Amino acid sequence: MSDLNHTYLEALQQARWERPDIAALKRTAEGSWLLESHSMTARLKRHCQDFDVDVLQVYQLTPDKLAEHEAALIGQEACVVREVVLKGDGKPWLCARTLMPASTLEGQGGHLHALGTEPLGQHVFKQRASRRDAIETAHVPCLSHQLYARRSRLWLHHRPMLVAELFLPNSPLYGKEAPA
Repeated sequence: MSDLNHTYLEALQQARWERPDIAALKRTAEGSWLLESHSMTARLKRHCQDFDVDVLQVYQLTPDKLAEHEAALIGQEACVVREVVLKGDGKPWLCARTLMPASTLEGQGGHLHALGTEPLGQHVFKQRASRRDAIETAHVPCLSHQLYARRSRLWLHHRPMLVAELFLPNSPLYGKEAPA
């Protein structure tokens, strides 16, 4: 893993998550990104010709290694952690860290083990029994930037996952929205 990707992941894990004032956030340019309730992958893809996922690492996390605020959202159980960088036209746009509890990976969620470079959101939001809730946001100092981040709980077949996303400096969030 490159030093830069390590820096992004470290910054993401140090975020101080807060429940946003939804009404106030909706009035801001970044609000529609941070409050996106559907696939962030689909939204990002509208801004580029080529979309790629770099898988940084996938590893097991024992329940005792979960932060208290993480366990409060997904339960106190072993998780598979998937850390990725989403890129548009070769530029890193979003660094994401997903916690997938063991119970989520059972049964209908078993295929999540084999995502490879397939974006999680692209897969999850194809399923009828999927939704997003518990959106939290943060301002994260990283290198010489103040970056936006969000964390949300995804539900797939009524089982949770926790996704934290750091919008990197080249992200379309910081520019103008492309036409839908």
